Amino acid sequence: MSTNQPAQGAAAVAGGEGGTPDARQLRTILIAVSIALMAVIASVSGLNVAQTHMAVEFGASQNTVLWIINIYTLALAALLLPLGAIGDRLGRKPMLIAGLGIFGVAHVVAGLAPTAEVMIAARVASGIGAAMIMPITLAVITSTFPEEQRGKAIGVWTGVAGGGGILGMFLSALLVDVADWRRLFVLPVALVIVALGMTLKSVPNSRERSAHSFDTIGALVSTVAVIGLIFVLQEGPERGWTAPATLISLAVGLIAGIGFVAWELHRRDASLLDVRLFRERGMAGGSITLLVVFGVQAGIAVVLFPFFQAVLGWSGLLSTVAMMPMALMMMVTSGLAPKTAARIGARSTMAVGIAVAGAGLVLMALFVSVDGGYLTILPGMLAMGIGMGLSMTPSTEAITGALPREKQGVASALNDITREFGTALGVAMLGALLSAGYRSAMDNRLHGVPQGPADTAREGIANAVEVSGSTGSHAQQIVHAAQQSFVDGWQQAMWAGVAVMGALFVYIALRGPKNPVPVAVDEAEAGAEAEAAETIAAG
Repeated sequence: MSTNQPAQGAAAVAGGEGGTPDARQLRTILIAVSIALMAVIASVSGLNVAQTHMAVEFGASQNTVLWIINIYTLALAALLLPLGAIGDRLGRKPMLIAGLGIFGVAHVVAGLAPTAEVMIAARVASGIGAAMIMPITLAVITSTFPEEQRGKAIGVWTGVAGGGGILGMFLSALLVDVADWRRLFVLPVALVIVALGMTLKSVPNSRERSAHSFDTIGALVSTVAVIGLIFVLQEGPERGWTAPATLISLAVGLIAGIGFVAWELHRRDASLLDVRLFRERGMAGGSITLLVVFGVQAGIAVVLFPFFQAVLGWSGLLSTVAMMPMALMMMVTSGLAPKTAARIGARSTMAVGIAVAGAGLVLMALFVSVDGGYLTILPGMLAMGIGMGLSMTPSTEAITGALPREKQGVASALNDITREFGTALGVAMLGALLSAGYRSAMDNRLHGVPQGPADTAREGIANAVEVSGSTGSHAQQIVHAAQQSFVDGWQQAMWAGVAVMGALFVYIALRGPKNPVPVAVDEAEAGAEAEAAETIAAG
């Protein structure tokens, strides 16, 4: 299957709605899908800042609160592939409009939810709507934009996908601080209204014309596989990795995953996803890079927020502000990555990005300290943002370029599933390493502290800070021990991330997407294309 198939002209893609869009229409399309994507991404992390408020108002346990947060991601990840494929068949514009409608209504219900049960139901509906939106936003870009402008547009998309979560968390924390936690749902609804209006007016329709029936069995089996594996990653740290529910979910996920691969190999041309494409360097290299990079980013966030809040004593809002430099660098370099890839090749750009991100982890491992505070980790955060931005865009292009134009909903869904798996895996793995390192270090720093408070302090740094107030003369010892132990656990997690990024660098250097031979073009033509790309990326 040719990797150049998505590069076919936009005229064939527009589905008869006015032919090839001009530069202004392309810019409007890019803005519309970026706003829709921002609504989805912001909702992944936004509720994290309202955990305490929900627990109090609903009288809910911590486990119920975590389900309110995680059920959205679970529904989103599980349905991305089947709904992306359905969007290819029914039409990407109708699917995007329907998804925005469901997503917006579900957020209104969530904002008014009187009980935790209603909130969970609303979050499930939000996840379904998000699964309709997310793959279509990228599919619209890859099936509409001309080849010479597609890379720049994908760079904008990946910047929003990568940095949008941090930006959404900042805006959510701001709303919680200045208003009520239920106002968190106003932001996604507002974004949906804007995106819906722009989609109805400007986004062209495109669809797959297939003589084969929809792969219903593949869709169902893939859904079971994703639910099983994501559930393990979300619940394993809370329930325990050897708990019956965790092991059963792992077994179901693995069996369904193996069954999905076997079924897709059997079905061949009528398959939901041609798994043989993973033999190609572009598909395999792009998927593995996104899995690792998003995993490390999510894991870093798990480490950073306790550092800001429990070690430095910052508020939730200030903590999200502290994350913004990394997000901004990521978004900027995502937009610059296509130009770099055009000059030195996709594989080289990905390798440089991975190396820079790995260097950022090294900086954070070596120089983090309690006394030095934020400035000891800022250089590492900036390097992480730059490296992620450089590696994400060519990885996304490699995945979407491996499937034909009519399968861009599936390609986009695969790209999104990879990100979601990476995020869940990174949170679970780096979070577990941080916790293990913290507990190990605390064992040697609580001499003389009564058994009860000492056991509580070992559970986590937030627990240690809370219990210290009731321990009299031991308060300062407990806080200091917790802060230093957290830094020890931090360093352990960072070095693990460095090892993973190092392995990824070697893989991409050897087996990454092939660097295309630069094509000579007339200088005037090249200048015109660059100017058009800049126009599209504006706004």
